[in-house]
Amino acid sequence: QVLLVESGGGLVQAGGSLRLSCAASERTFRPYDMGWFRQAPGKEREFAGAISWSGGSTYYADSVKGRFSISRDNAKNTMYLQMNSLKPEDTAVYYCAAKTVDSSTWNYWGQGTQVTVSS
Repeated sequence: QVLLVESGGGLVQAGGSLRLSCAASERTFRPYDMGWFRQAPGKEREFAGAISWSGGSTYYADSVKGRFSISRDNAKNTMYLQMNSLKPEDTAVYYCAAKTVDSSTWNYWGQGTQVTVSS
């Protein structure tokens, strides 16, 4: 069982920055790929980005590419989402997720953290 806890959400003005963190339970952080998803009001949850278990590969949705950056510190069992140049359309609940490296299914989810971008 992987336990994930997000933090760092809040209210920010358009053009600002936020950094989200996702802390994972010890001994389960590797070898899991980690991802960020988001769900805006009235919309389905969507993929924002992901990072491989080693941290060597990252993937981003076109909507956040060039503005968001994912990293992880395996020594701290923590993944980060650095969000820059935020737009009102980035407003959503952000979730972190984990899956085993040999799976295509995101099996584990955090409770989510709210990010609100004001115009």
